[in-house]
Amino acid sequence: MYIPARFAPLLFSALLSAIMVCIVSAFVLLTSQGPHADFTTQWIKSCLTTWPIAFPTVAVVAPWVRKVVGRLTR
Repeated sequence: MYIPARFAPLLFSALLSAIMVCIVSAFVLLTSQGPHADFTTQWIKSCLTTWPIAFPTVAVVAPWVRKVVGRLTR
């Protein structure tokens, strides 16, 4: 089963934002609170609350960033 190519930009935004949110939220929690018993629960909650902000941000900003990179590189 494949996803139609027209959804590639949305899939890219969803995957990139999910990966970044997971990594950054884990890093922030570990550096601010250290490892603790409730870490996994807090990490999942953090991911679920910040991903809805990150996903549309990446979806809107990524085309602009691609354009800027295209202009800055040869």
